[in-house]
Amino acid sequence: MEKLLAILEEINPNINYESETRLIDDGLLDSFSILTLIPELEDTFGIEITPVDLVPVNFNSAQAIWRMVNRLLEEL
Repeated sequence: MEKLLAILEEINPNINYESETRLIDDGLLDSFSILTLIPELEDTFGIEITPVDLVPVNFNSAQAIWRMVNRLLEEL
């Protein structure tokens, strides 16, 4: 989770990722941020994020992103 938070902080350090639960719904992460985030997650965790995973529920909070990363790791 620390690696994920570090990646998110690089994208936008002005967000409290540990408590925010509406990153997508409130527009805190826009499409450019997601396009920046995806390759970072893939490289850091050795996963592949497919279009099926690109739904707001997977990106609305750091916890949701972490759950997605862990699920994808389990599928390897």
